[in-house]
Amino acid sequence: MATPAKVEFEAIRRSKVYEEVARQIQTHIFEHLKSGDILPPERELAQKFGVSRSSVRDAIRSLELVGLLEPQQGRGTVVCEPSSDTLVGPLAAVIMQKRKLVSELLDVRKVIEPPLARRAALHATGAQIAEMEQILKRQNERVQRGEMAIEEDSEFHYRIALAADNSVMLRMVDVLMDMLRETRQRSLQMRGRPQKSLAGHRRILAALKRHDSGASESAMLRHLEEIENIVLPTH
Repeated sequence: MATPAKVEFEAIRRSKVYEEVARQIQTHIFEHLKSGDILPPERELAQKFGVSRSSVRDAIRSLELVGLLEPQQGRGTVVCEPSSDTLVGPLAAVIMQKRKLVSELLDVRKVIEPPLARRAALHATGAQIAEMEQILKRQNERVQRGEMAIEEDSEFHYRIALAADNSVMLRMVDVLMDMLRETRQRSLQMRGRPQKSLAGHRRILAALKRHDSGASESAMLRHLEEIENIVLPTH
């Protein structure tokens, strides 16, 4: 008799949790398991995720509906071979829809933030430049400690928008940062991403200090494109 597959999961800390449980299980199926593997019992999964057994049960049922799992008498919940129907099923469609939203938000950033960096180069005061330098100093310290520096990452972009001296655009950047918070948290956990973000910020700040509007705009666009390549890899 096959033994249940041992897979590490993250505890879930959201009020509406079964979709997130299903997402994590699906990810592990695609990345670590194969057809015929057996999931751990519901009680064990509930403990690993830190959720109720009913949430785990709902998650498993949703994956059964799209053909990724199958209950088998005397064996447990068995992983099935993904079919083409599975890959375009409801859960996959939700993931693709979220990916599309992130892609569109990053496109908006590329439209808005490079021109803002151009304006900031022309309007930034000495005090504002000094504030950005302090932000990057804190960011560097956190990166050196192996931390993600999410707050500093957001604050740096916000300060550029503030220096551009346009209250409407400032509000738009604020909204974009909120909408991309989850994506930023995930991407900053990827190997090399915090260092790449810091390097991009330093290039932008160097151009801003020279009040070089063209270089500031180009540095910001390059930075956002690097982020996009990490968050939305093409392969």
